[in-house]
Amino acid sequence: MDRRRLPDANGRYRERGFWDARYREAGAEPYEWLGGLSRFRRQLEAELRPGDRILVLGCGNSALSHDLYELGHTDITSIDFSPVCIEAMRARYAHCPGLRWAVMDIRALQFPDTSFDVVLEKGTLDVLMVEERDPWHVSPQAAAALHQVLAEVSRVLRPGGRFVSITFAQPHFRKPHYAQEAFGWSLRHAAYGDAFHYFLYVMCKGQRLASPDVALGRKLRQPPAPAAPAPPALPPAAADEDYLRAIEL
Repeated sequence: MDRRRLPDANGRYRERGFWDARYREAGAEPYEWLGGLSRFRRQLEAELRPGDRILVLGCGNSALSHDLYELGHTDITSIDFSPVCIEAMRARYAHCPGLRWAVMDIRALQFPDTSFDVVLEKGTLDVLMVEERDPWHVSPQAAAALHQVLAEVSRVLRPGGRFVSITFAQPHFRKPHYAQEAFGWSLRHAAYGDAFHYFLYVMCKGQRLASPDVALGRKLRQPPAPAAPAPPALPPAAADEDYLRAIEL
C-alpha cells in the first residue's frame, strides 16, 4: 500500500470522506488488514456451518466475503459506510449471486432481530479506537461507541449464533468490552500469526459468560485505577499493514 494514502491524523480513519477518497483510488482491488483468510482459516472455519447466514461488518475492499463464498458459504451480506466501496465491490463480484452489498452504519444495523447466524468483522472495530492513546483507560466516548456496535451485533444474532471479531487488540484490552452480560453471549479467543500475533474472538449468543469474564466485564464500569505503565510499542509492521503503523494502540 502506498504510504501516501495514510491520513495526516488517526482520527481521519473514522471519516467517511477519507475512505471514499481511498476507494476511488484503489477501487475493489483486494487489500487485507490483519491478513487474508489463509492466516486464520482454521480458526474461522471451526465457527462456520453449512447454510449460515453471514454478515460482514466494515467489509472494505477485503476479499474475505468472496473467499468464504468460494468455500461454499453462499449467503453473505457485507456492509460498509462508504458508498464508493460498496459500489466497487458490488461490481467486482456481480458474478456471485449469494454475495449482497449494502451501505450501512455498523452502529445502527438495518436488519431485523435474529437475522444472522454469524456476524464477522476484521479490523473494523479497531477504527473506533484510533484516537485512543492509553489502551488501559479508553475514553468514555470510544467505549460507548464500541458498546453501541456490540449491542447491535447481539441484537441481529440468532440464538446459537456466533460473533467473530478479528483484531490486533490483545485480550487484556479488548475482552472487557466484549464481556458484558447484557449482550447475552459467551467469550473465548485464539491467536494467530508468527512474529506478531493477531487475535480472533468468538462470542456465542445464548451461552453464559465464564465467571472470570463476568468479573472482567464489570471492571469496565468501575472508576479507573491509577495509570499503569504504557504497553510496549508495536513492532515494525509489514509493508501491507499501514493501518497498524498509524494507530497509537
